[in-house]
Amino acid sequence: MRPRLPARRGGTRHRARQRGSVTVELVLAFPLLLLLLLALVQFALWAHAGQVADAAASHALDAARVQGGTAAAGYADAAAVLSQLGTGVLLGPRVHVTRGAATATITITGHAVSVLPVPGLSFPVRAAVTGPDEHFTTAAAALSGPAATWREERRCPCPSSRFSSSA
Repeated sequence: MRPRLPARRGGTRHRARQRGSVTVELVLAFPLLLLLLLALVQFALWAHAGQVADAAASHALDAARVQGGTAAAGYADAAAVLSQLGTGVLLGPRVHVTRGAATATITITGHAVSVLPVPGLSFPVRAAVTGPDEHFTTAAAALSGPAATWREERRCPCPSSRFSSSA
């Protein structure tokens, strides 16, 4: 048999004062936990909207920079990708396509959908890609460029003949 411990004085009063404290703590902590969860979901939606804008801009660049490609072809490709991927997550997308003599630039802007109940809060999304235009060059033009100079000047640090730079 275990020996009986002496009773503490005021033990029942202490427990009586603690009644309902878990409920009060839960009432205070639960909204903060929900707000944290919503913020995490909002960040994921914002990141996903950015990925959708990046994918649409990349596809539009591929269409606009090919030989014979136009800014209208890039715009049409971006609109097609956004209609497939961006419905619901990217709000109000705007596509701006610029095709110059040497480069093509695609810029897509919009806003991510909001799940946080804060009026006036928006999450802007912007994706911009730039790439050189593709064009046909002759073999003589390719040999006179900087890449040909680099090929001629490279040296192998190895003394072995099997690693020589002449190919």
